[in-house]
Amino acid sequence: MSRAEEMDETVAEFIKRIFLKIPMTNIMTILKAWDFLSESQLQTVNFRQRKEPLAQELVLLCEEKCASLNDAALLDIIYTQVHRHQKLWDVFKMNKGRGEDIDLFDIEQFKSSFTKILRRALKNVTVSFRGAEENAVWIRIAWGTHHTKPNQYKATYVVYYPQTPYVFMSLSRLKRNIPLLDQALMIASKHHQIVKMDLRSRYLDSLKAIVFKQYNQFFETHNSTAPLQETSLWLDTNMDLRVIHENKIEKERVQRVTRETFGDCPQPRLEFAQYKLETKFKSNLNGGILADREEPLRCMIKFSSPHLLEALKSLAPAGIADAPLSPLLTCIPNKGMNYFKIKDK
Repeated sequence: MSRAEEMDETVAEFIKRIFLKIPMTNIMTILKAWDFLSESQLQTVNFRQRKEPLAQELVLLCEEKCASLNDAALLDIIYTQVHRHQKLWDVFKMNKGRGEDIDLFDIEQFKSSFTKILRRALKNVTVSFRGAEENAVWIRIAWGTHHTKPNQYKATYVVYYPQTPYVFMSLSRLKRNIPLLDQALMIASKHHQIVKMDLRSRYLDSLKAIVFKQYNQFFETHNSTAPLQETSLWLDTNMDLRVIHENKIEKERVQRVTRETFGDCPQPRLEFAQYKLETKFKSNLNGGILADREEPLRCMIKFSSPHLLEALKSLAPAGIADAPLSPLLTCIPNKGMNYFKIKDK
């Protein structure tokens, strides 16, 4: 292989680091989805060895085919698609002008327009695309500056669903590039405005279910005439029958209210909800330090759980909270928000 045909050392190192990140249980799935190495090449690889020598062996095969930066970027997108929960995703909503119709989506035109806008403003930038389920377009942007090459290890990932106004974007450390990225998305998709929603999670599929209303939250879809499932009550056999009856009635009420609020289907997965409160101090007593304060009192409350909405759904049936729960807790999927600001009217 001549020097001109050799794979760039930085590309080789980048590919090796991606291979080292991939769990052994996923590596064959990702390699087949990448479709860069042939079946005959993969058959020569010992996948039972330790990860370091395995990654090195795979890099050597990539060198034989002289993998480019575009090939490495595609591998990185596939890895991120499989392990999307490792990123924190924000949701953005775009708007068209009043009275404008939805245009037919041309993927090649979108790619060309998006890339041109970024490269016109920023000389050093790597842009890669890959299709996914439900016609989603995955975009990977590695940012550089006018004087430095793109940093392939701090890329931004964008998931856009054509014919919809919604965009999902991985949390980026390079905040200065977000306005440029927003502009490229708006122009390429033929929208006039983009707004960041107060909705964030590691679970991209749950965010999609919330904004596209692809979950069953409301009681109207449930057959209210169906009998409620009986659950055993740990009661003393000598307990007053009236108490048993009251317990049963209350339990059935809690089950009904919970079902009306959350439905029967699994809830979208969010890890937290955050509430910021701003209020003026109010008191019937005259005077005092707080009464004279011009600035509002501020505090923040954050609810966290590996599966927050399911945890909230279980509170009343477990006897931890009264039913129904506060609308501030139950409105999260319907409003498409898990960041709230509460102010005085």
